[in-house]
Amino acid sequence: MKLFGRATTVVCGALLGTMFVASARADDWNRSTVITFSGPVEIPGVHLKGWGTLPAGTYVFKILDSQSDRHIVQILDEAQTTVYATVLAIPNYRLKATDKTVITFSERPPGEPEALRAWFYPGRNWGEEFVYPKAKAMELAKTAKTPVLFATVDLPVEVAEPIKSADSPVVAELKQAPIMAVQPTGEAVQLAEVVTTPPAAELVGAQVVPETALPDRLPSTASPMPVILLSGILSLMGALTIRAFRKRVAVRA
Repeated sequence: MKLFGRATTVVCGALLGTMFVASARADDWNRSTVITFSGPVEIPGVHLKGWGTLPAGTYVFKILDSQSDRHIVQILDEAQTTVYATVLAIPNYRLKATDKTVITFSERPPGEPEALRAWFYPGRNWGEEFVYPKAKAMELAKTAKTPVLFATVDLPVEVAEPIKSADSPVVAELKQAPIMAVQPTGEAVQLAEVVTTPPAAELVGAQVVPETALPDRLPSTASPMPVILLSGILSLMGALTIRAFRKRVAVRA
């Protein structure tokens, strides 16, 4: 029976370990980041009517949905009650990670708001480079003298209601839209010419789980080892219990 008691203690430890993995990963699953802008910022993507430029203030950036080659980023108010924009982004590699959030902008003429270009999450060697409509991308590329990503098909620009779900038809359009880049000269080039795709191993390890799926399963970054260990321990406990029961019956007989 002492062996049974020790096994029970191990099972409890395994359960706690599984719970810890889930909560530790869930805190980081959508890379939610609070960002404060000191001035107005022009944003790409599908935004609420009248919110194509965000006024100075504090906002939350987070991942709504993730695929291997493109991500859907949302920009919300600080309380996360209103989604101002849902933006298509392409993972773009950088050589050096930092321990702080980095936001980059495209240069604009004097007096015009800065244009959002990319978002780098702390500790990662790659970030989210945002995709603009073609006409705006051409304007930004010419002014900033740097390539800008654009969708080759017309996508919705404004919506009357916030996009709250990864299952939204608008999100489906963003996921499927072909992407290219425009050079400062106005020449359209293939994405691979201006974007350095992160190594596959990094992207696989960083896949996120849509919020609607969190109650049903662990985030995809969580390891299955605690569950496998728990299953093995439970099987061992069952075998020991049956063996002890058989011995007790044999003694009574």
